[in-house]
Amino acid sequence: MWKRTRNRIKARAAAAGLPGGRGRVPWRLLARMLAAGGAVLATLCVVFWALNQPIRTVQVTGPFQHVAPRDIERAVAREALGKGLLTVDLAAVSRAVQALPWVAAASVERDWPHGLAVRVVEQVAAARWGADGLVNADGVRFATGVGRFPAGLARLSGPEGSEAEVTQRYLGMRRRLAAADLDIAALRLDARGAWQLDLSNGITVRLGRSQVEERFDKFMSAALRIVERRAEDISYVDMRYTNGFAIGWKSGASHA
Repeated sequence: MWKRTRNRIKARAAAAGLPGGRGRVPWRLLARMLAAGGAVLATLCVVFWALNQPIRTVQVTGPFQHVAPRDIERAVAREALGKGLLTVDLAAVSRAVQALPWVAAASVERDWPHGLAVRVVEQVAAARWGADGLVNADGVRFATGVGRFPAGLARLSGPEGSEAEVTQRYLGMRRRLAAADLDIAALRLDARGAWQLDLSNGITVRLGRSQVEERFDKFMSAALRIVERRAEDISYVDMRYTNGFAIGWKSGASHA
């Protein structure tokens, strides 16, 4: 069996133009090739070891108002502690940072020779949501349960899943009211689909469930003039009438 194997090796060597094809197996050549391969492997191992140094530093950048750098460092440590610079999972580190309240996006890069560079983009709050949440301008809810909120934010509310719809309607109405030097303190969408907003001057505007845009247009074109003149006397404006609207006066009388 060994003889047949040796003959096959000779035949292959002859086909390849190697000296072993003339009756001698090229053991020296094979040995040199194996030695060279081993040297390359050893070199690669040394290079990998040299580059895969333990992570010792974390550089955090980005304009911060609500995110604490120490919280970012803790999130990074949970994923990177004990890992080498080559073996650390950068995507996992990024996800851990993005899970923090007020973080909109995070990028993580290797910072040679033994650190990580983390850049963070904060969320920008457009309004409060419910009792303990915030939404950005896209209606994405974040930072639920933080307890403290930036001053001056309107409070929005609505059924689960309505954050984007309510936020977009709030931003559109707010832009139009700004021309009259008014702002929105609160906007509510109830479970029946009815809309109601509180203006910054304390007046409530009832828009109902249907023709919401048309009713708000009518408020801006007709009722707003009265609101500007008699704001201190008005409790609410009810736009749910087919022809006209109703005003609830603080004195208790109602005038259509």
